[in-house]
Amino acid sequence: MRTLLKNGVVVSGSGTRKADVLIAGEQIEAVRPGIPDAADRVIDAEGCLLFPGFIDAHTHFDLDVSGATTADNFFTGSRAALRGGTTTVVDFACPNKGQSLHDGLRAWHRKADGNTFCDYGFHMTIDDWNASIRGELPAMFAEGITSFKMYFTYPAMMTSDKEIYFALKALKELGGICGFHCENAGVIDAMIEEEKAAGHRSPASHARTRPPCLEAEAVGRLLRIAQAADCPIVIVHLTNGEALSEVERARRRGQRVYVETCPQYLLLDESVYFQENEALAARYVCAPPLRDRSQQEILWRGLRRGKIQTVCTDHCSFTLAQKARGKDDFTKIPGGLPGVETRGELMYTFGVAGKRISAAKMCQVLCENPAKLYGLYPKKGRLRPGADADIVVYDPAGGHTIHAADGLANVDYSPYEGFAVSGGIRQVWFRGRLSVERGELLEQKPLGRYLIRGRNAL
Repeated sequence: MRTLLKNGVVVSGSGTRKADVLIAGEQIEAVRPGIPDAADRVIDAEGCLLFPGFIDAHTHFDLDVSGATTADNFFTGSRAALRGGTTTVVDFACPNKGQSLHDGLRAWHRKADGNTFCDYGFHMTIDDWNASIRGELPAMFAEGITSFKMYFTYPAMMTSDKEIYFALKALKELGGICGFHCENAGVIDAMIEEEKAAGHRSPASHARTRPPCLEAEAVGRLLRIAQAADCPIVIVHLTNGEALSEVERARRRGQRVYVETCPQYLLLDESVYFQENEALAARYVCAPPLRDRSQQEILWRGLRRGKIQTVCTDHCSFTLAQKARGKDDFTKIPGGLPGVETRGELMYTFGVAGKRISAAKMCQVLCENPAKLYGLYPKKGRLRPGADADIVVYDPAGGHTIHAADGLANVDYSPYEGFAVSGGIRQVWFRGRLSVERGELLEQKPLGRYLIRGRNAL
């Protein structure tokens, strides 16, 4: 079966060009102007941008957090992802303290295999470090896991500076890469004690106890550990200019540092925590928290200038009832926001149409860079012969308004409720199948495959 997408504008990380795209089976056969109409199916994409399928390398499906399990599992989360143009996700396999890496991997395969509508891979969380865990690393690479994650916060997951150092040394030897959640857990705990002693228990205290300086401190400390280990690292969900300045200093020292941010930090701000309606404020609790509005332009500028390499969602969804568990104690609000369904349209609307970034930059941070960083390139991340036929057909004309009631994610609110979108996703092609058309998910069953990933090529 051959399909020809004609007259569209093909977007890559290096620019845009008018070209046709010929799909043969699950792969792209040709990308060039003037391909003859000798295909089984011809689609006119005049006026539309053709992006590679978006890659979300930071999702949390079916994860236990703060005594609750995320509202979206792999079935519901990946349906929402595919509808929003994301054809590949990389989720986090999370063994519990005391478990092996293989325990975590088996658990995540049970959750995802046969239940996922888009292609998928796993990062592996390291929350213990010992000889046994070290010995498992080569097998993880053989299983297609070449990226890992460690935490500077959360007692169930955090590790010591010593353990981080030894883990980075081992990963460098194997050619892997590690992402980090950076916040100073000790000072956060102290500030939480102060807030509670003063009788402050609302979501406003969540923002007050996790200030930007504590993220920046942890980023700076991590970068010095990485310098000692001589290992490249990834800073996930970076939120503010102080933390980005630490990264820039490390880069001037010659370190390889990759940075991810998220749509919520580009588009939302901490004022939502201080509103009178505490139930509404609780919806936005995530870690790190949303920051002052002034930080948004710093992050957009970082994207434009190539200081930030990827925009992922950190999709970690909870229902309003789950968020309400922290009604009288902000520390019991499960942290996380939904976003896997809206990322592409938000980045186009407020980035490209808003003239903050180009379409090529959007392609870099949503497609090419994550594909290269996480060992998926060139099968994913670019429209080129031999690549998987994952294509987002974006129509800049018209628009719509985001409403949670219209979404496929298993949540009853959207942090972007009422946001007006410029244009919209007309079609999503997933490995050569028309999977989404004008907002309707056409797939009836999960067809996603587990991806054996290679090493960082960014």
